[in-house]
Amino acid sequence: SDGIEVAVKVFNMQIREAFRNFDAECEILKNIRHRNLVQIISNCSNPDFKALVFKYMQNGSLHKWLHASDHHHLSFNQRLSIMIDVACAIEYLHHGYSVPVIHRDLKPSNVLLDEDMVAHVSDFGLARLLNQDQSTILSENLATIGYMAPEYGLGGLVSTKADVYSYGILLMETFSGKEPTDSMFEADMSLKQWIQDVCCGS
Repeated sequence: SDGIEVAVKVFNMQIREAFRNFDAECEILKNIRHRNLVQIISNCSNPDFKALVFKYMQNGSLHKWLHASDHHHLSFNQRLSIMIDVACAIEYLHHGYSVPVIHRDLKPSNVLLDEDMVAHVSDFGLARLLNQDQSTILSENLATIGYMAPEYGLGGLVSTKADVYSYGILLMETFSGKEPTDSMFEADMSLKQWIQDVCCGS
């Protein structure tokens, strides 16, 4: 009635992790406030249906801007500004809240852009809170292949460093336009190695 555009995230209740992901997002998003994090407006929860209502992001995801052929090209300054926004969001999650929040699934599709191309980190379904006496946690739920830190993918150990690793991959993807799961990256070749080779002229 007030004219605010919203986006509704409906959880697939057929997926085992849906209840946990919904609870995680509600617990974290109801308490955090930052200009570079998605803003939750409301939620709906009953045994058969769960949904979250967010402020609508007019320019969609960073993934679409980087990889969809029907989107305009991002300038260098826009890419830089977006990555600064994401860094500010992660810094707040790790150091600006009462306890550290680990996002655990930082990737272009979870970075949403508003009408002014300001970036907002979204999707906290895999996020976890660290207790004051914890520096790492053990998790069975893995994030997206290509963006996971080695210790996360191999042993399930998660810390704030895992988000920093994912941010580094996101940074390289944003400026190179190459996805870490591109078919060109196999054997000993990775996005990181490819960028090193390009920068060093090999």
